Amino acid sequence: MTELIYGNKVYLRPMLIFRGGDTQRIVSWRNNPRVREKFIFRETFTCAMHEEWIKNKVLTGEVIQYIICERSSNCEIGSVYFHNINHVYKSAEFGIFIGEDNSIGKGYGTEATQLFTVFGLEVLGFHRIFLRVLKSNEIACRSYYSSGYMKEGEFRDMVFLDGRYENVVFMAILKE
Repeated sequence: MTELIYGNKVYLRPMLIFRGGDTQRIVSWRNNPRVREKFIFRETFTCAMHEEWIKNKVLTGEVIQYIICERSSNCEIGSVYFHNINHVYKSAEFGIFIGEDNSIGKGYGTEATQLFTVFGLEVLGFHRIFLRVLKSNEIACRSYYSSGYMKEGEFRDMVFLDGRYENVVFMAILKE
């Protein structure tokens, strides 16, 4: 995929995967404590882990990952991705993170979610895009609702993080 996706505030570009590409930037973002606390998977993220992700997931077509860039500055600020792609069922799981602290609260994540969701439904031909989010991540939940995702269920005490159980909300959007 080499397509750039433009919005008003951000644009999305394919993740660079060769000769280091965006690996160091993504590893740094994923290890940002603000980002890490919103993820279910909270282990320290390494370059080796990301390179395995590229080798075993991106290059096999199980993952499509893009970088979120601020339009006014061209600065990279985060990432969106589809993983668990199932070509038979035309479905994928959506993920996003804004890695730059100074880019929070500006609507970049919501716009990136909307852009990438339309890309998945209209260009990639997915029928269903789903996601998992910690119920305590209320800002993300509001962003997903405003992007057209609907709550499909809530798994009580699904994960044990930071010494307590957390509920996980499952959401999805269908191609209408």
